Amino acid sequence: MRITRKIYCRVFQTVFRAALPFLPYRNPKIIPSVAGIADVCRKKNIHSVMIVTDGGIRALGLTEFLEKTLTEEGVSYCIYDRTVANPTIQNVEEARALYLEQGAEALIAFGGGSSMDCAKAAGARIVKPRQSIRRMKGLLKVHKKLPLLIAVPTTAGTGSETTLAAVITDSEKHHKYPINDFSLIPRYAVLDYHETMGLPKSITATTGMDALTHAVEAYIGRSTTKETRMMAEEAVHLIYQHLKAAYDDGQDKEARSGMLRAAYCAGVAFTKSYVGYIHAVAHSLGGQYGTPHGLANAVILPIVLRMYGPACEKKLARLARNAGVVDRKMKDREAAVSFIGWIQEMNDSMEIPRHFPEIQPEDIPVMAKHADKEGNPLYPVPVLMNRRELEQIYYEVKGR
Repeated sequence: MRITRKIYCRVFQTVFRAALPFLPYRNPKIIPSVAGIADVCRKKNIHSVMIVTDGGIRALGLTEFLEKTLTEEGVSYCIYDRTVANPTIQNVEEARALYLEQGAEALIAFGGGSSMDCAKAAGARIVKPRQSIRRMKGLLKVHKKLPLLIAVPTTAGTGSETTLAAVITDSEKHHKYPINDFSLIPRYAVLDYHETMGLPKSITATTGMDALTHAVEAYIGRSTTKETRMMAEEAVHLIYQHLKAAYDDGQDKEARSGMLRAAYCAGVAFTKSYVGYIHAVAHSLGGQYGTPHGLANAVILPIVLRMYGPACEKKLARLARNAGVVDRKMKDREAAVSFIGWIQEMNDSMEIPRHFPEIQPEDIPVMAKHADKEGNPLYPVPVLMNRRELEQIYYEVKGR
């Protein structure tokens, strides 16, 4: 990257970090059970809601208890259940239309990150009817209060129940991009481990590694605060304790509860301290090939950490030691290498591939361009890379 662009990126990031204490960040209020949603609706004088979910969750009957509780409390509801793995502009517009048609007064995002992203973006379109999703991409383009948004995560990984981001796919352009605005942070987050019991092994694995990626990228970046460092350390500690247990036994209540807390902590960390090129590359893979976000992050994470090298060594070592992943007596380099080794071992033990050989070389320049545009100057990464340098990540992820 040219020196002038490096200076611009670092100045931008420094100014943004200095502004952190003055920005309207907030953490969602935690509701410990789905049963508590009806109480919130009653207190807020809300009589009609829209549940945003996907067909798989609906088919499994996971929304039935919520539907029953709402009915018993006299709260009417409609359900949008066509959200896809990488929610599209069409999903958002369909959800918005149903909300308006049914006269809903609040949104309940029920599912993984995709359902929550769809609900956030639909909420943005509801309050900004003249502004398209494409015009909302980037930073602080919504700046208007959304209808009441309650997030119910059924996976433990995306952290979307805490964040100001919604990631939407433009199917026409094969491009996936984030919308970032404080108004997108849900007002309430329901951390009910019952909703994650029996989650399939593959989803447990990839969403858990997604949470780990959030915590790691937030921690090694240049915009951390005391709070975000503490939250990232707690998230990694909980993942170290509980992810493999949740993977091995989907009915392990302690593991499921621990992973929900880990995802929440990681979400708080990266909402305020941001992520990095791992996410930018993952988003481009999702837009181009439909690669699930958690899976993409899991594969890319150890590769990019190795590429960062000494630039993130000290912070990575401190994270590894404070989270209890490595011995406190280890020196920085040894601790960082051991931590990356543990990440790779976790991936291998949960049957996550090491590479995506299906990546086509002719697609790499376009994907790298998207990653460059997303990551620079916003993401406070340990090592700045331009489009040409980012291309090397794709080749490493492809497996050369």
